[in-house]
Amino acid sequence: MILVIKLSGEGLAEGQDKYGHNKLHMISDQVKTLLGHGHQIGIVVGGGNIFRGKDLSGNLGVERATADYVGMLATIQNALVLRDYFESREIESRVMTSIAMPQICEQFILKRAKRHLEKGRVIIFAAGLGAPYFTTDTCAVQRALEIGAEILIMAKNGIDGVYTGDPKHDKKAEFIKEISCTEVLERGLNVADAAAIGLAKENKLNIKVVAVEDMSKALDLKTGSTVSPN
Repeated sequence: MILVIKLSGEGLAEGQDKYGHNKLHMISDQVKTLLGHGHQIGIVVGGGNIFRGKDLSGNLGVERATADYVGMLATIQNALVLRDYFESREIESRVMTSIAMPQICEQFILKRAKRHLEKGRVIIFAAGLGAPYFTTDTCAVQRALEIGAEILIMAKNGIDGVYTGDPKHDKKAEFIKEISCTEVLERGLNVADAAAIGLAKENKLNIKVVAVEDMSKALDLKTGSTVSPN
């Protein structure tokens, strides 16, 4: 099965450190388990542990598009760190980016990406879609559709599924086991940005929301929440 995993940048951090050894070790263990089950894996990584475009947009005279491009560069840094860490754990990996950087990594080319997957390599997609105003959530849906993934796994940092509110701040937030993309949009739930959910709905892509430490169990019906494209 072809899987795409969306990892937040914050999921790589530990305390005040932008990268936590324990976090990287845990993530690589999860990826190894999925590979051991015969799955082909693509990962879309965010850059929130280093920089968020929205944090700079409108400040210091920085335009939104410029801020978003800086955010894309942060995702490339994370992708390179993940690649080298995976390689140190004997997980063959490639970084593919939407922005041409031939000295650093490969540019995303669909047929080449599919070939990497067929050879058992993990692909880490970086720089989002290479255009401002699109989040890495939307990129995750887009890449999942392009490479023919059966499911998109949204690996959340500190949250194990979909809730009616933010369980970190709202003690009354209720866990939702199954929900449709339509309901997510109507209720404004914080699963992914609206563009990503809309794209998944339109193209009938299933999304599974789990805690980052439960990635290897994402296909288990007992784990996390399912967002159907209905």
